[in-house]
Amino acid sequence: MRNLGVEVSLPKKTCNDKQCPFHGHLSIRGRIFEGIVEKKKARKMVVITREYLHYVKKYLRYERRRSKIHAYLPPCLDIREGEKVKIAECRPLAKTVSFVIIEKIGG
Repeated sequence: MRNLGVEVSLPKKTCNDKQCPFHGHLSIRGRIFEGIVEKKKARKMVVITREYLHYVKKYLRYERRRSKIHAYLPPCLDIREGEKVKIAECRPLAKTVSFVIIEKIGG
């Protein structure tokens, strides 16, 4: 298994996927987010919903916002809808996919 440079728990299963950050050649860089898996309909891709606070200067308050991020799902991780995961930025893997799941945080 490769060292990602980020402290994450390693997957228990192994895979032969070239785009897996643990067993393949995909390197991670840039931003790291946490979110909840909203959809898992594609074979190796999931949609992550990330909620964050945005400050509104006019009203001196915060508002809740959310964004959807498409992320690559390595075969060695068992992820289901509704689980909290950690994703990291990588090179573009598809038109809308530039993130990869690196850890399952909780259910």
